[in-house]
Amino acid sequence: MSLTEQGFDLDAHRRTVSVGGVDLSVVDAGEGPVVVLAHGFPELAYSWRHQIQPLIDAGYRVLVPDQRGYGRSSRPTELTDYDIVHLTGDLLALLDDVGAEQAVFVGHDWGSMVVWQQALLNPDRVAAVVGMSVPFVPRSPMPPLEMMRNIFGENFFYIVYFQEPGVADAEFAADTPTMLRRMLGGLTADATPAEIDMFGPRADGGFIPRLPDPKTLPDWLSQAELDHYVDEFTRTGFTGGINWYRNMDRNWELTADHADAKVTMPALFIAGSADPVIMMSPPGVMDGWVPDLRGTVMVEGAGHWVQQERPDEVNAALIDFLRDVHPRT
Repeated sequence: MSLTEQGFDLDAHRRTVSVGGVDLSVVDAGEGPVVVLAHGFPELAYSWRHQIQPLIDAGYRVLVPDQRGYGRSSRPTELTDYDIVHLTGDLLALLDDVGAEQAVFVGHDWGSMVVWQQALLNPDRVAAVVGMSVPFVPRSPMPPLEMMRNIFGENFFYIVYFQEPGVADAEFAADTPTMLRRMLGGLTADATPAEIDMFGPRADGGFIPRLPDPKTLPDWLSQAELDHYVDEFTRTGFTGGINWYRNMDRNWELTADHADAKVTMPALFIAGSADPVIMMSPPGVMDGWVPDLRGTVMVEGAGHWVQQERPDEVNAALIDFLRDVHPRT
């Protein structure tokens, strides 16, 4: 089997890094310049299972955490423990733990937002940055939730729905297998905009019914892989990950001093051409804000979970970029 098919034994390389009272479960493997892989929602370090071995083989040390609130890492109870200062600080703590001054930070989905902000808040620690699915978005002129409520009004929007404590958490916990089957299996190239009802009239029924219901799992997601996600989120619940969304206005306030800052280090953007996020935030929003953008790689036909759906193409683009900006010594 190919490396992509056989995956990587994460558990054999797991250890714990403690930062500010939070324990982060981290996959640490390989030797060479450091690359940090930051997952999104609702994901885990496991979401990078197809990237780790190829990066090791390419000569890199790879640090892949279950980020705070997820998987085998701590799930703090205070809402403010999930703001952008804590999230970026966790990734810096991984560098400090291994004695690295810099790393290339790679993020997908919410992980992209964290690594883009890392580039602004701690540029001296960022050799380069890679965002997947979510481009760098300049700071909005008003708090994000106020802007979203103005735009969507009485219509449903998932980020607004996530704000009320306990509501989305309970919905997802009540039917975790359906939530993850629809979320991971439904946001693919086969889903039509009409099937993703994230912006329609507000109505009872919550979030899950608005996701496409795949008749079968996509080729890239086996039942065993889906079961791994289901087992982990059944154990942990979803509150930790949802709390990231509940800090969006707080993050806006905390980053006010960087409102006009640009991402100055080398950068790369990768996304699926069929990713619904691209409809909301097209790569063009980065124009003028990421002056050393080395490329925008649109993987034709891929949906939101691009590094899992099309690992060979993602790995090739990522390793080419790394060899240019983060050479092995």
